Amino acid sequence: MAELLYRLGRACARRARTVLAAWLAVLVLAGAAFVAFGGTLASSFSIPGTPTADVTERLQTALPEASGGTGTIVLTTEDGAPFTPEQEAQVADRFAAAEDVDGVESVVDPFATQTELADQRRQVEDGRTQIAAGREQIEDGRAQLAAGQEQLDAARAQLDAGQEQLDAARAQAEDAGALAQVGPQLDAQQAELDAGRAELDTQVAALEKQVAALEDQSATLEEQSAQLELSAPLLDMAADIRLVSEDGSAAVASVVFSEPNLSIEQETKDALVAVFDEPVDGVRADFSSDIAQGVPQVFGVGEAVGLVVAAVVLVVMLGTLVGAGLPILTALVGVGIGALAAMSLSGVVEMSSVTPVLGLMLGLAVGIDYSLFIVNRHRRQLKQGDDLAESIALANGTSGNAVVFAGATVLIALLALNVTGIPFLGLMGTVGALCVAIAVLIAVTLTPALLGMIGPRILSRRERAAIAATGDTAGAPAASGPGADPAAPVRPTSTVRAVATALLAVVALGVVALPALDLRTNLPDGSSEAHDSTQYRAYATVAEEFGEGTNGPLLVVADLPGEPTEAESLEQQVRIAQELFAQDDVVAVAPIGTSEDRTVAAFQVIPAEGPTSESTEQLVHDLRALEPLDGDATLGVAGSASGNIDISDKLAQALPVYLAVVVGLSLVILVLVFRSVFVPVVATLGFILSYFAALGGVVAIYQWGWLSGVFGVETPGPILNFLPTILVGILFGLAMDYQLFLGSGMREAYAHGAPARVAIVQGVRAGRAVVTAAAIIMISVFGGFVFSHSAMIRPIGFALAFGVLVDAFVVRMLLVPALMHLVGDAAWWLPRWLDRLLPDVDVEGAALERRHPHHHDDTGADAPDAAATDPDATEPEPAHR
Repeated sequence: MAELLYRLGRACARRARTVLAAWLAVLVLAGAAFVAFGGTLASSFSIPGTPTADVTERLQTALPEASGGTGTIVLTTEDGAPFTPEQEAQVADRFAAAEDVDGVESVVDPFATQTELADQRRQVEDGRTQIAAGREQIEDGRAQLAAGQEQLDAARAQLDAGQEQLDAARAQAEDAGALAQVGPQLDAQQAELDAGRAELDTQVAALEKQVAALEDQSATLEEQSAQLELSAPLLDMAADIRLVSEDGSAAVASVVFSEPNLSIEQETKDALVAVFDEPVDGVRADFSSDIAQGVPQVFGVGEAVGLVVAAVVLVVMLGTLVGAGLPILTALVGVGIGALAAMSLSGVVEMSSVTPVLGLMLGLAVGIDYSLFIVNRHRRQLKQGDDLAESIALANGTSGNAVVFAGATVLIALLALNVTGIPFLGLMGTVGALCVAIAVLIAVTLTPALLGMIGPRILSRRERAAIAATGDTAGAPAASGPGADPAAPVRPTSTVRAVATALLAVVALGVVALPALDLRTNLPDGSSEAHDSTQYRAYATVAEEFGEGTNGPLLVVADLPGEPTEAESLEQQVRIAQELFAQDDVVAVAPIGTSEDRTVAAFQVIPAEGPTSESTEQLVHDLRALEPLDGDATLGVAGSASGNIDISDKLAQALPVYLAVVVGLSLVILVLVFRSVFVPVVATLGFILSYFAALGGVVAIYQWGWLSGVFGVETPGPILNFLPTILVGILFGLAMDYQLFLGSGMREAYAHGAPARVAIVQGVRAGRAVVTAAAIIMISVFGGFVFSHSAMIRPIGFALAFGVLVDAFVVRMLLVPALMHLVGDAAWWLPRWLDRLLPDVDVEGAALERRHPHHHDDTGADAPDAAATDPDATEPEPAHR
């Protein structure tokens, strides 16, 4: 690899304009791809196979109108007075216009809906009154019918008595033989009795009809009463759900989108916000983070300040503006290509808005550092009198080889995020790896090309004059700093100092890491946003006027067994709602709807606290743990709050596996490089310490609120749920870089015969300047994102900046050398059988230097390797370079 990079560097320097044009062409192509194929960047996250995702898929089939994404528009009057009828009418017009936006399914008018809810409650009360009155009327009717029945019975008794008298008279007439004389009179009386009986039968039939009608009315009334008594509890349990505040000064409009949250086009959100660009007089409209949280600002003031600090470090280290500008230029080209190429994929894959920003952070930081390593090596060789073209090629073959290896470790660690099985996290790692790979390619191709174009101007005038004054002779040592004396003996540090350093470093890192024990993760909600943002104002208004839980309602879906009728479905909904309402930390429950076959019912559950609170998280788990309810109805929970909790749980489960993979990878890589057992173990344990220290710092500031004013944390809360996992991959890669540039110098000095403890000092001296500069640059770049406007970007920037700070300056420069000093020669012990199995990894290109000697003494003989005799002479590069 070193020989290949040597030749590549020489070729790029010779064809500098061609290389520069090629990379600019790639940049243009990446920009064109983004314009042509770039899609929507999502502001939310999802993981297939989680309980929330499963419930959402179920809803899309059974109840599609309840499965779309939602957002909230919060309206408030500027003077705190109730909305006027004119304002309500103008707001209603805005809602109608918002419903016409492509991708918006519906907008719930809070004023009309609140009126409907009030009407429903009045109707329930009126219905109860009417049912009571109807029952009284039915009882009166029954009494009247009973009286009529008594009258009919009395009339029938009179007719029966008359019939008996008539029959007796007819019998007497027959006995007396006078039937012929009295027969017509008796027949007339019989006819009267028959007519009376017929009239009586008619009245009886009419009375029976009245009784039947009255019983029908009674049954209908009882059915209505039963439905009313079932519906009334549902209204009572939803009584605390309001869309207009009690004082009438605030209203919440719910927006239902056609697609789930992850699939909502940014154009849809922008068009929705644009509806309210022309404000209603006296009314302010704010939007929840589901609507207003778009793509984070890629490059702002904080990032620019970080870049300026990096430039200052480069100027101080390299001594020239040209030299300082070259790494920044190459890094900007690299991140431009990487970020545009990544975003061009957003049209075909679901990509979160954080993904390209993370790639930019990494690409910018490592891009500057990797180019710096090569430029610094080239400058040192020029000051030693090397030929320009040979120096570029050799710098690319030695430092460039180390850059490729270091970049490979970062790349592998990022790609390993795919083993977590979490798609959006794997995509973050892949995009980050792409940006790192481009940074490596830029460093070993464009950097040599630009060095060839710049020529000797990479050195300051004073440095060029010093070379000219020596007659351009070889072997001019590059001073390592004020007072550097190549002849001065190198003394190892004292054992007492090493013990003290190790103990102090471990204790300090342990103390800093303690807050990590209280780590809580979630995705940020509106409360985490800047207090001047519309998302925060919307969240705060809803929390104050309607209760915190209204900011994160849960969607509970019940699968009802069998084929329930409408009445059975209503009964089961009431029972389920009562079970939900009985749970701790539930303030309201409202039915949303049922499927056509009435086998799926959806409910809105309002928790007592906000979506990121511990009580809401516990409530989600409690609801899912409920036993099947009466009738074997089973429950599922969905919604944004539930989805974020599921993502946090899934990430927490994946973190130990990923950490184990990275730790194992760390051990393998370091054993290959250093051919030692102790160094890889200590270096890996040091990485674990710096990782948890970084997490502790994040928890203390962003969760507990320490130094919140300094870091702009206006509302402390849970930590971004994927930060602990993404931090493992990135910090591991960077830690390996620093271990490589320091440890390889120790290994080379030891291999050249220096005592183990002396080799440690030589290695630290040889690499400390370049590692210090690289770490400061990375801290500056990452630190610039600490003051980003995005609540998701800020903790990532801090975690990376603080992680690099403790890992580079505490672990790599203090703890690891101190522990290596304590074990002495045992630090480089390796079993013979393992030594035979391991390939010879020449990371620093020492073999290349032997094949291509690049400076000579006055007699023309090859000069001895400076690293073997004077580590300070090669500072700030590792000793064997």
